Amino acid sequence: MPLPLNTEYLFSMDIAVGAPQAVGDAGRHELRIVPVTGGTVSGPALSGEILGGTSADWLRVEPDGTAHIDVRLTIRAASGAMVYVQYAGIRTGTPEVLARLAKGEAVDPSEYYFRVALRFETGDKELAWMNRVVAIGVGARPPSGPRYDIYAVR
Repeated sequence: MPLPLNTEYLFSMDIAVGAPQAVGDAGRHELRIVPVTGGTVSGPALSGEILGGTSADWLRVEPDGTAHIDVRLTIRAASGAMVYVQYAGIRTGTPEVLARLAKGEAVDPSEYYFRVALRFETGDKELAWMNRVVAIGVGARPPSGPRYDIYAVR
């Protein structure tokens, strides 16, 4: 009998990104470093801002358009506490849908798969619970930038 998988909604992240820096063809994929320039975090477990300048996505894009997400970012909580976030995941879909996303079009998230796994680090006593949780995120890629709804796996 499988063990249960329970989740709890923590917060949503809306991320602002800058122009990708193309590293180029790395063999099986193209590497792009995408600066995270800011953003917001809001929800019952955490609210605050995403700090630019310390955050980026080391994005690996396969020839078919599948993107492998590799992000590190810093959140300044509303309390002033700092939280380091690292997450990895996949965004994929049909070639037509991925082409629309690449053009910056608005595409309904139900038309593609976009999931990430997150880990957190903080020295803040009130947020120390984050150091001991694995989270998953359901992503969307509107023209304004990535958006994630983040859930703790309990």
